[in-house]
Amino acid sequence: MRAALYFSPPADHPLSVAAAAWLGRDAWTGAILDRGPVPDFDATALDALTAEPRRYGFHATLKPPFRLAEGRSLDVLRTEVAAFCRNTPPARIEALRLERIGAFFALTPDGDAAAVHGLADAVVRAFDGFRALPTPDEIARRRPDRLTARQREYLAVWGYPYVFDEFRFHMTLTGPVPEEHRERMEAVLRELFAAFIGRPLAVDALCLFTEPHPPGDFVVDTATPLSGAAG
Repeated sequence: MRAALYFSPPADHPLSVAAAAWLGRDAWTGAILDRGPVPDFDATALDALTAEPRRYGFHATLKPPFRLAEGRSLDVLRTEVAAFCRNTPPARIEALRLERIGAFFALTPDGDAAAVHGLADAVVRAFDGFRALPTPDEIARRRPDRLTARQREYLAVWGYPYVFDEFRFHMTLTGPVPEEHRERMEAVLRELFAAFIGRPLAVDALCLFTEPHPPGDFVVDTATPLSGAAG
């Protein structure tokens, strides 16, 4: 089993509902959903283009998936998440935008993202004691030869290269999209998520996701409100 600490809007939030329908799976319930027809894309192609984010569920990564360290249990992790959330205030994204990051598309903050970056930094540090050291195979899957020196340092120390100043808050909507399909994919996503682009989003909960049987689908285990007072 692996665990991860993510942000996701509540199960009944319109953004969660829209994203689950787009990806074809609801991480809150595990239900497989019918996306319906999408102009200029057949169902098989879209299933392939959304396979990776569908497996992980709609979310923004705060602490990426990890195996539990020896002597650490899921119950204790749940308890520590609850304690962390009682003392940590929510953050707010001023507006969402649709962005292509390399070859994939995601919803990202438009404007000052310092608060959500600070939250991510705190989550990475607070829960690192629960993380088992990565195996050589897990390190190799990060392709360290393609990383910068700073990213390799973070990979060695924190088990993930994209933390702290390398972190970018993003809620992934696709896997890599071939160049010839990117323009059309962007148009489709802009239409589907028009109600959320340019609108604010409260980052007000810490979600514990689990992957019961790796490699497999991630599901929401708990969602705990961030209820600390703002400093």
